[in-house]
Amino acid sequence: MVGEQNLSSASNLRFLRFQVAWPEMISPCLWEDASIVLQLGFLAILFLCYIRNNLDHFYKGRKKLREVEKYPTDGKYGLSYKLSIICSILMLSTQVVALLASQQQNGSQCGSKASLLSSRIMQVISWTITLIVLYKLRSRKRIKFPWILRFWWTSSFLLSLARAMIDAHCIITQHDRLGVQEYDDIVNLASSVCLFILSIRGKTGATFSTTEDISEPLLNGKTEKISQLKRDNPYGNATLIQLVTFSWLNPLFEFGFKKPLDQDEVPDVDTKDSAAFLSQEFDQCLKRVKERDGTEIPSIYKAMYIFARKKAAINALFAITSAGASYVGPYLISYFVEFLNEKKFRSLESGYLLALGFLGAKLIETIAQRQWIFGARQLGLRLRAALISQIYKKGLILSSQSRQKRTSGEIINYMSVDVQRITDFIWYLNTIWMLPVQISLAIYILHLNLGSGALVALAATLIVMAGNIPLTRIQKRYQTKIMDAKDDRMKSTSEVLRNMKTLKLQAWDSHYLQKLVDLRKVEHNWLWKSLRLSALTAFIFWGSPTFISVITFGGCVLMGIPLTAGRVLSALATFRMLQDPIFNLPDLLNVIAQGKVSVDRISSYLQEDEIKSDAVEFVPNNQTELHVEIDGGKFSWDMETGGNPTLDHIQLKVKRGMKVAICGSVGSGKSSLLACILGEMNKLSGTVKVSGEKAYVPQSPWILTGNIRDNILFGKPYESDKYDRTIEACALTKDFELFAAGDLTEIGERGINMSGGQKQRIQIARAVYQDAEIYLLDDPFSAVDAHTGTQLFKDCLMGMLKDKTIIYVTHQVEFLPAADLILVMQNGKIAQAGTFDELLKQNIGFEVLVGAHSQALESVMTVETSSRTSEFAAIENDTDADANTNHEFPHTKQDSEHNLSVEITEKEGRLVQDEEREKGSIGKEVYMAYLTTVKGGALVPIILLAQSSFQVLQVLSNYWMAWACPAGGDELVAGMNFILLVYALLAVGSSLCVLLRASLVAIAGLLTSETLFSNMLTSILRAPMAFFDSTPTGRILNRASTDQSVLDLEMANRLGWCAFSIIQLLGTIAVMSQVAWEVFVIFIPVTAICIWYQRYYIPTARELARLAGIERAPILHHFSESLTGAATIRAFDQHERFTDANLCLIDNHSRPWFHNVSAMEWLSFRLNQLANFVFAFSLVLLVTLPEGIINPSIAGLAVTYGINLNVQQASVIWNICNAENKMISVERILQYSNLASEAPLVIEDSRPPSNWPDIGTICFKNLQIRYAEHLPSVLKNITCTFPGRKKVGVVGRTGSGKSTLIQAIFRVVEAREGSIVIDDVDVSKIGLHDLRSRLSIIPQDPTMFEGTVRGNLDPLEQHSDTEIWEALDKCQLGDIVRQKPDKLESTVVENGENWSVGQRQLFCLGRALLKKSSILVLDEATASVDSATDGVIQKIISHEFKDRTVVTIAHRIHTVIDSDLVLVLSDGRIAEYDTPTKLLERENSFFSKLIKEYSMRSQSFNMPKLQH
Repeated sequence: MVGEQNLSSASNLRFLRFQVAWPEMISPCLWEDASIVLQLGFLAILFLCYIRNNLDHFYKGRKKLREVEKYPTDGKYGLSYKLSIICSILMLSTQVVALLASQQQNGSQCGSKASLLSSRIMQVISWTITLIVLYKLRSRKRIKFPWILRFWWTSSFLLSLARAMIDAHCIITQHDRLGVQEYDDIVNLASSVCLFILSIRGKTGATFSTTEDISEPLLNGKTEKISQLKRDNPYGNATLIQLVTFSWLNPLFEFGFKKPLDQDEVPDVDTKDSAAFLSQEFDQCLKRVKERDGTEIPSIYKAMYIFARKKAAINALFAITSAGASYVGPYLISYFVEFLNEKKFRSLESGYLLALGFLGAKLIETIAQRQWIFGARQLGLRLRAALISQIYKKGLILSSQSRQKRTSGEIINYMSVDVQRITDFIWYLNTIWMLPVQISLAIYILHLNLGSGALVALAATLIVMAGNIPLTRIQKRYQTKIMDAKDDRMKSTSEVLRNMKTLKLQAWDSHYLQKLVDLRKVEHNWLWKSLRLSALTAFIFWGSPTFISVITFGGCVLMGIPLTAGRVLSALATFRMLQDPIFNLPDLLNVIAQGKVSVDRISSYLQEDEIKSDAVEFVPNNQTELHVEIDGGKFSWDMETGGNPTLDHIQLKVKRGMKVAICGSVGSGKSSLLACILGEMNKLSGTVKVSGEKAYVPQSPWILTGNIRDNILFGKPYESDKYDRTIEACALTKDFELFAAGDLTEIGERGINMSGGQKQRIQIARAVYQDAEIYLLDDPFSAVDAHTGTQLFKDCLMGMLKDKTIIYVTHQVEFLPAADLILVMQNGKIAQAGTFDELLKQNIGFEVLVGAHSQALESVMTVETSSRTSEFAAIENDTDADANTNHEFPHTKQDSEHNLSVEITEKEGRLVQDEEREKGSIGKEVYMAYLTTVKGGALVPIILLAQSSFQVLQVLSNYWMAWACPAGGDELVAGMNFILLVYALLAVGSSLCVLLRASLVAIAGLLTSETLFSNMLTSILRAPMAFFDSTPTGRILNRASTDQSVLDLEMANRLGWCAFSIIQLLGTIAVMSQVAWEVFVIFIPVTAICIWYQRYYIPTARELARLAGIERAPILHHFSESLTGAATIRAFDQHERFTDANLCLIDNHSRPWFHNVSAMEWLSFRLNQLANFVFAFSLVLLVTLPEGIINPSIAGLAVTYGINLNVQQASVIWNICNAENKMISVERILQYSNLASEAPLVIEDSRPPSNWPDIGTICFKNLQIRYAEHLPSVLKNITCTFPGRKKVGVVGRTGSGKSTLIQAIFRVVEAREGSIVIDDVDVSKIGLHDLRSRLSIIPQDPTMFEGTVRGNLDPLEQHSDTEIWEALDKCQLGDIVRQKPDKLESTVVENGENWSVGQRQLFCLGRALLKKSSILVLDEATASVDSATDGVIQKIISHEFKDRTVVTIAHRIHTVIDSDLVLVLSDGRIAEYDTPTKLLERENSFFSKLIKEYSMRSQSFNMPKLQH
């Protein structure tokens, strides 16, 4: 053994340099002086506070006395307060002991006796005063410790820590024994650690039972309401010990272990984490930024900084502590190897002290680490809640133009994806503080061991880090591209899902499927580039510790610095610690880049134009008798073009109680006029004044998911008599009787299970129930049939609302005479205004509308009169008798979106079921399905083999260095070059293994996600209509965006990491047991405990993760609904209520998420402590074993690996849990990958002839249809024939099965029995695509897709331009499209919002004209056009389709009256089927009653007027 004496002179100098570098820091005198300065400061500040308080007391003395009496004296003191007293007493006693001891000692460590003595005396004084202050707190009823105390405790902790380190240093270097002073310092350190934790927590834990609970500020008094519903909130009430150990979660685990958790059983989040509190907080931050910068648009970055800074600072403190503590291990290793070398000269005590040092550092590191990780998650949660509520609030007030710029898909992406990225950034934020600390400590420790070799290491580290920056730049570019591609794909997906019915009926589903597949290809290309780059990065980073160590050791050999085993091992341990910061840097840069992109996207969205609040002036009721006044109004939808205003020269005065009708041809600006009164349009000039509350009924019904009653009440309290009157007036009583659960029936998404008329009437009922003063109705009668329309007009507009001001748009002329004022719109101007009589006299344009109507009416009259001349005489007597039958039959309300009323019965009014959630563990088959998707899983073993080889080679290389380098001594060893060469080769080999593994994981992961995606997409698009009716789009979109993202970018890595971390852990255990197999004695039971803990943890955590996943969809769903109905929400002034609902939904998601994250920390904390225990045990073993049994160098290697044991073990558990959580996404995607599919699109064996259907005869034979096995039939034994090339009208009241019949022809619903034969081909025997592509339908809800005019008319690109223009001209759109600059390429925005509803209807007609099929089905096709246009459409249809079969579901009677045959359905059976003339001859036929009703009504309105 070579002693320290034989140092070569070179290293002697170097060593001296080290010796000189230390004393300044370690000199006890320095620290004594520092402590005197600190104490003087503490006492001075205390004295100042004392004076200030006494002055205050002197001034406010009288007032204070009275106030104090309010607080009763019985306060309970928590654990924190008691602990602070105990620790302070301990500190005081240790200082007294130290003072006495210093009197005994002759030579102290510090030369100056005076400074030592004064320091000790001051300490005693300070701690006595601390105790007095603490005692005073009792009488002051403080909830928090004063800041001065907290500052003092923190300082004394740092002083004690410094003193303990000096003691340890002296004992190790001078081989001292422990004396009184040292034991005293240990007690001192323990107490000060406790006080330090109390000072961070800051709460005294006191609770007072006062009349006004001081400790809980109420949120604008709302909290009282909530508090009755409050679940317990264990986190908010946790004690300090519980917060450190996370044991406040224990009750939840006990519960979750017994049975799967449900949403209601998850405890509440703390007030400070609740969305309401956070949203308010963030608003205040924005306000503060506004005031500070004096800008209108506050910077969202600054607001986020103010919002998060306090919590982030606390997290940073923990993170830095944890980073610092993690380097104590590598620092002590070389001492430890030295100790093992010289065991016979050393006392065991100093060995145990070393072991204690290792353990203490590990404890501090793990506790601090758990706290900062938890803190970061919590901060992420807070920021997410704040941002989501901001995005939501903004969505409600976006101006129409901003809304057109951004589709709902994009805005929802901000909420789901971008907010998530910002939360990820918060998690990485602490890495920013840790990086410099970690790197500087590492270099410092290397400097102690290797002298100037450390500079080489630093250079190598910087090179690796710098090399990574360009890679990150490229990665960032790819990420942006991926986001854009994803946005496009999601936009199209949501459009396809919204219009699924149209796509199926038009047989365009395969075309749109292909379109989605193409969009996915673009996304796939960018994903592949990004993942390739990630694989390269992984290679660099796994290789970095070996690369740095090869360079460093090479540098040391060249500089002639001797490498001993102790130094090499300490360096290796340090390099492994360095791997983390280096590894985190690219991730950090990446996340910063992504985070910045996301913040910018959200920021630009939050700065979009809002609806101008000053567009409409609100005048109090008592100041004017005008309810609406527009003066010189000029309005436009589109500000930027600066072209023609949409509305111009608008002058309008509406007095209280007036009825104003607005009519005009399609696209003349009728709806826009209502929009400008609501303040939805940009006002270019003029004034709009409104006085009184508004209610608004939009043209396309907006229905919220929920039950019917909630839709009608719309936030108002339920008053039964008013409610019943409303329902009566809106003709809904009958419908509610049809529904199993009455008005508590659940409505599907977008009202999918209600027919158009029902939706429209529910909307009207909503407005009526609001009891507003001004009613704006946009074409409320278009979707309802003749009878119901009259009833609505009579009972509702002229009945319940007779005293209200009503402005209504209508196409039905029969509703005009009753108006006090009629406005005729033309090209955005009010062309005429006046009463019905005045306008008829004026003779300009108005009579065209009325004329068209009269002609239609006359056609009915002539048929009728010819059938029965004596009709008019009988009318008077019949009216009473008829009143009853009217109620039975003529609700010929359109019910095109098939009526699921029957289907609802079973599940008591539930159409949309709660989202399926698997319970219990994720099945093995999900894992197997994922792993074996690509090549049957052949790549998996190769990946595992590559990773194992990497691990083995790495252990070998470190082993080689430890074994080959001398244990002690400091002279250079010969053959060092050879040792390094072998090391370098092993290192290169291990890095190549990583490259192979990373590439394979990227390839396998992407191929798998691609396969799963296309399976899901095909499965969804081939699903039958029933699936879309009962599944909210939000659910499908969630899988296509969030879950698919997980599969694309994370899943493969997560699963890979599970395997890799287990392999790493096994490597570490192998190395440790190789040295001292006794470690196994303790390792096996500890592992058993770990596994038990994990088993205990998984059931609760898994359910929490699933709940968090499920609770995410409602936030997005509610948001997309609110975006669609934003105009209605604004018109009804319901921002508040919807915002609150959003906050509630955010909390519902936060609850399981927060507890899931905490549960992870709960587990990690326990596993960390167990790992620390194993590590400490093995150290004690190594110290205790007699000398000579083990090679000190190899023992050192074991310690090197052991230091990382807790990190590795935690990462195994963390990775397994993480993978299981992410696996839920795979599970959810697989759920939708094998849905029941429709019949095949094409059946090769039985394809119809190419000219089929030629004649177009439709023959129904004993047709029976029901929507589900257990439900009654909707159509019963329908047997009849629609002859070819004839016009057939189908009438019948709601629920009679009209639409079901149409759907049966198109096989949207399949027949249970019987058949439909078209031109001798049984439709059930041919493929769906063959069937649907040969029939034409004009659906009732006109749908248009985003894109161009051409793409909308002819998506399959089968027609030439001339054919398209011809079709456009025929359907009256030619001129409008020619006026647009882009002609056929003119844009159509999402939903076709930039075309009026009437124009959209005409486009649908254009599609049918292009298709030229022999059978045309009209489903209420002319509901939203005026009489004139309707007449035109009827002409076009009768002309263009004169020798084709036309089946019309009628709703304006005159559309059926010209038919060749009329089919009357009642309750799913054929009631009558004959020519109209024959049916009218029969006095009591349903049809004649219907006609009589219509003509009477029209006459009562019109006849007197038409006489003029």
